[in-house]
Amino acid sequence: MSNVPDGLSHVFGHSDFSYLALKPDHASRPLWINPQDMRIILESYSPLAEQAQDFLVTIAEPVSRPSHIHEYRLTKYSLYAAVSVGLEVNDIISVLNRLSKVAVPQSIIKFINDCTVSYGKVKLVLKDNRYFVESPQVSILQMLLKDEEIGPMRIEGEDNKNGQDGVVEGLVKEKAPTMGDLTIPGTNKPKAAVGAAEGEKQQSVEDLFSSVVGLDHEDEDDEMDAVHSFEISSDSVEALKKRCQVIDYPLLEEYDFRNDTRNPTLDIDLKPSTQIRPYQEKSLSKMFGNGRARSGIIVLPCGAGKTLVGITAACTIKKSVIVLCTSSVSVMQWRQQFLQWCTIQPENIAVFTSENKEKFRNEAGLVVSTYSMVANTRNRSHDSQKMMDFLTSREWGFVILDEVHVVPAQMFRRVVTTIAAHAKLGLTATLVREDDKIDNLSYLIGPKLYEANWMELASKGHIANVQCAEVWCPMTSEFYAEYLGKSVRRRRLLYIMNPRKFQACQFLINYHEKRGDKIIVFSDNVYALQAYAQKLKKFFIYGGTSQQERMNILQNFQLNPEVNTIFLSKVGDTSIDLPEATCLIQISSHYGSRRQEAQRLGRILRAKRRNDEGFNAFFYSLVSKDTQEMYYSTKRQAFLVDQGYAFKVITHLQGLENLPDLAYATVEERRELLQAVLMESEDSAGIERGDDADNAIGRESGYFKSGSKKAQRTTGSMASLAGGDDMAYVEYNKSRNKEKPVHNALVRKLYYSKRR
Repeated sequence: MSNVPDGLSHVFGHSDFSYLALKPDHASRPLWINPQDMRIILESYSPLAEQAQDFLVTIAEPVSRPSHIHEYRLTKYSLYAAVSVGLEVNDIISVLNRLSKVAVPQSIIKFINDCTVSYGKVKLVLKDNRYFVESPQVSILQMLLKDEEIGPMRIEGEDNKNGQDGVVEGLVKEKAPTMGDLTIPGTNKPKAAVGAAEGEKQQSVEDLFSSVVGLDHEDEDDEMDAVHSFEISSDSVEALKKRCQVIDYPLLEEYDFRNDTRNPTLDIDLKPSTQIRPYQEKSLSKMFGNGRARSGIIVLPCGAGKTLVGITAACTIKKSVIVLCTSSVSVMQWRQQFLQWCTIQPENIAVFTSENKEKFRNEAGLVVSTYSMVANTRNRSHDSQKMMDFLTSREWGFVILDEVHVVPAQMFRRVVTTIAAHAKLGLTATLVREDDKIDNLSYLIGPKLYEANWMELASKGHIANVQCAEVWCPMTSEFYAEYLGKSVRRRRLLYIMNPRKFQACQFLINYHEKRGDKIIVFSDNVYALQAYAQKLKKFFIYGGTSQQERMNILQNFQLNPEVNTIFLSKVGDTSIDLPEATCLIQISSHYGSRRQEAQRLGRILRAKRRNDEGFNAFFYSLVSKDTQEMYYSTKRQAFLVDQGYAFKVITHLQGLENLPDLAYATVEERRELLQAVLMESEDSAGIERGDDADNAIGRESGYFKSGSKKAQRTTGSMASLAGGDDMAYVEYNKSRNKEKPVHNALVRKLYYSKRR
């Protein structure tokens, strides 16, 4: 390779890095580093790939992880998360250099140093019921104490006077915290017999990793580093956090729960039969690595056991817990999971929803509620207000935020400040949003502690192996003619109700029911949801379905062999646990939402009991051909493609024409359907309303109110009334037939100003 100076690299093109000299043993090193846009490319077929991947997930954001080449990107937030779990800046640069095929470029080193100069250096620790500001660097604490706002917050105590042992210039000095004898429940696995060959292989990989990365296991137990701290009053905590954010020294929150004697201990532990998986143990080790509870976010795919991770964390801390979910259905599922996996007694679990408002009986306990119930600012009922006062009047050791990607929404972010909790754990499968609020989680909750690789978990059998397919459904001539001349919202309803899409859905349901699959059909549009379900005589759930009816339908779907297909609106996107489901069909979605696509796939990701060869779960996205839906579909698939999933395109379903009782097989049936669709108001052409989480949130908070539709009338031709064009008699709203002239802004301004 030629040695071209950095300044001349543009001569060879924007992405020409031939001036970077390869190391002599580059073949044994798995990383390529892009000095321009902070990208890191990992060769996933390298013997060091698994260990290097663990390191990269800690310091960088995964961008794309298909079969052979993985892409990561260094960002300010990813480096913030890295230093928050104890990685030193020099260690990050050193390991990158040892894994890279070329010397780490100076631009990368500068970026890492700039991003970590202040992040992760200061911690707010609750210890012995007292708050301490802690840092390994004395100079940083001295700088904070000189700040005109932070300085007066310090409490002068006997133990931080000059001259005392272990005190440096007014700061308390002690050994850095370690995990010590803390054991995460469920990790005491018996040392089962592992094949000798497999053990030797694993050892050889560890030795190879050590030789390249430079790990020295003998030095791990050397003398621990020291930390320094000063005490502040509990009344100053909020002001301190705000001030540290302003001066760019954000506080990491840690909870020294083992030394908290003020908050009562909760009698909770995992049942002896409960064992957590290796990746769950790894994620929890990031949270409890220094013997304290770090606040942060754990990202695991749906079906990989996020709930068990949260329960295990609660069993480790053993203090009062609040669990916040997106819907009342998930509230009941969390309660059931706690009773299934751990030893907590039912009387120590309280449920706070629109239908249940109960307290636990002992001093310490568990409360499961929804974001909307806690964040609601409207007038509450007497029982609801009493329960809310109970939640806000006490300290909570731990709060679990399920589907944490919804928290940045304006309504839900109030939850973080409403509940006084010492440690916060966010759980999600999709740390993505279509707006720019996802970055807010780093200071609302904490940094990302761990993110799993979807395809790796699938290959090891922890989650289902899914075949994804996009089914192209041509628009019928009648529907497409109307589609070309209608408004955007009307077009949406037309391509959802496309008869060819209906037939494809019917065919796939028939095919998979014969295979013995359990099928979920998703539709954001409630009108389409009801039309499909009623035509095919299937159960459906949407925002207006009562809680009791939802539970009955879901229970029948799980246990009744006669109920193999259910239709769900967006209320089923998150937190509904249906492990029996093996097939998912999507007929309508929320525009280009990557999060929703991944969350829906997650409904069938639970590891299956059946032993099918190859794929054991199926995900179909039905798309009307030559419509805007194809554009949205491509955007929606981006997140799953980055996780390594491949979408196959099906242009024709073999044998569809031979299906008995095929819906809308005749021109007359299709025209009647078209007229029924055109009769619907513009509101029906939109998706079911709701916030980021699902429509159930809006329903619980009283945002939606049911109402009857008004009759719509229109004029019709004599030919239509006589059935001359095979159309049924319909009525429209007359006012909608009056087309308003369309002008540009200037003409419209002049025209209307002259009329006034």
